[in-house]
Parts: sequence; structure tokens; C-alpha cells
Amino acid sequence: MPTTTPRSTKKSRRTHPAAPAKLTARTADRHELYQAAVQNVEAEIDFVDRVYRKLRGRPAARLREDFCGTGNTSCEWVRRRKGNVAVGLDIDAPTLAWGMKHNVARLTEEQRSRIHLLERDVLKPGPRTKGNPAVGVDCVLAMNFSYYLFMERRTLLEYFRSVHRSLAPDGVFFQDQYGGAEAHTVTVDRKPVTLDDGRKFTYLWDQHGFNPIDHEMDCRIHFEFPDGTRMRNAFRYHWRLWSLPELRELLAEAGFRKTTVYWEGDDGEGGGNGIFRPTERGEPCPAFICYLVSEK
Repeated sequence: MPTTTPRSTKKSRRTHPAAPAKLTARTADRHELYQAAVQNVEAEIDFVDRVYRKLRGRPAARLREDFCGTGNTSCEWVRRRKGNVAVGLDIDAPTLAWGMKHNVARLTEEQRSRIHLLERDVLKPGPRTKGNPAVGVDCVLAMNFSYYLFMERRTLLEYFRSVHRSLAPDGVFFQDQYGGAEAHTVTVDRKPVTLDDGRKFTYLWDQHGFNPIDHEMDCRIHFEFPDGTRMRNAFRYHWRLWSLPELRELLAEAGFRKTTVYWEGDDGEGGGNGIFRPTERGEPCPAFICYLVSEK
């Protein structure tokens, strides 16, 4: 803790900022850990920016982040370019409030004027009116497999149709998807993570249950800390594991004229290299993550 200068001292001493509290299950913030362990918003926006520019011959300006949570991706978008506008939609008010306090508040005043985090259902983004920032956008993003929560075909189709209506005439819809044989198993993956301030923790992705008949999944995120404590079930998801053929058929039915799969390259050691390229031929990897890019 910083020391304080006694009132009787004429010349004040410079104080040092308090060291960040050690990470434990009691002191850690689950949203901070999620952003560090799960999200890579810089790489995500790099991909969106590059692909949109290649498809349309110009940079995108208006982006909507569906299931935005803390709005981390939306904040990265408005930081990228002056004139970029971001709209985030989510139904969880406490998570949105956390994002406003910890992410949006760190933007400049000018950047904050170009971001809107709205407590709104992605199935009902609002009417196509001039005053609704959630429609007429260049891009819609549904990342971190968030749309997997729609477990019935008709509901997912309704969502895709809603996205199609929300896009500008030449708009593009970006999603990520994961699969492979390991996605059909019960397993726990562990990954060490270091925060910017040097504090460390371990991220656990727990595929807790999977039903091969209907592809329903019970997935959980836990965090472990150097003192031996664990934050169990920091996040829990009841999902359906959708396949690429199912998704592409639904997107076509929703009105998208073309959907392209961007497959990740191999790093030579059995992992991904972070470079995603369009293809119609993927490797039968035990586990993979890819992007789907759908054009209106």
C-alpha cells in the first residue's frame, strides 16, 4: 500500500500506486479473466476489417456486435478509426453495466460518442428507422459461438433472418464456429494466462456434457489461481453444437446469397497459426475453429 504523508510534513513525498491485488477466487473479476483468456478482439477486428475491405473495396464503418456482453469488441472497433460506429446488443443488464464501467469508460470522450451498448434482444433489434443505430449496419458479428444458445432450427433461422434485415444492402455477417471430433466429447482443456500487469491464472474450458442424439452441450468455464483456489462455473452455457453444413443451409434460407468458410492454417505443430483463408476444403482436425462470412 502507498504511504501517506503526515500533516506536519511541509514537503510531500511522491506516493506509489498500490500493487494490484493478488488473484484469488475471492478477489478476481470473472469478466476481466474472460476477456483475457477467451477474447482476442484485436485479431478479431483485424479479420473483419481485412475481409470486409476485400469484399467491398472500402472499409466498413458501422458495426453491430450481437451477444456483446461487456462490449469489448465494440470498444476495439471505435478505437480503430475515427468515424467507426459500434452498437452492442445483449439482454444481460449487469454485464452491460460492467462493460460501460470498465471498457467504455476507458475510451476518449470522442470515442464514447460513437458507441452504443443496448439492452436488447438480438431477435428484436428494432425497426428500420433512422434513429435506430442497430439497423442499416455494414457488419454484424456473432462471435464466441454465442448463437449456439439457439437450439431449435426455427429460432436460429429467425435470428439469421433478423440479421439479414438489419444489414445495409451490401452488409456482411461474421460468425465463428467450432467443431471436430473432440467437440463431441466430455473433456477439460487448461490454458495458462498472464494479465498485462503480470498476474497469472489458469483458464479451464470444461465440456461437461454432450448428447450425440440432439447435440446439446453443457459447457463451463472455471478459473484456477496460484494460491490453489478455484472459481468454479464462472460461466456456464447450455448450447447446441451446430455443424457447418447446417449453418450454411440456414443462412441461405435466411436470404444470404453467399456464405464462405475461412479455415485456419496449421502452425506445423498440430495447432492453428491464426491465419484464416477462404476454402471449400478443410482438414479433418480433432478440433478446429473457423469463421463464416455471409454476404447479403
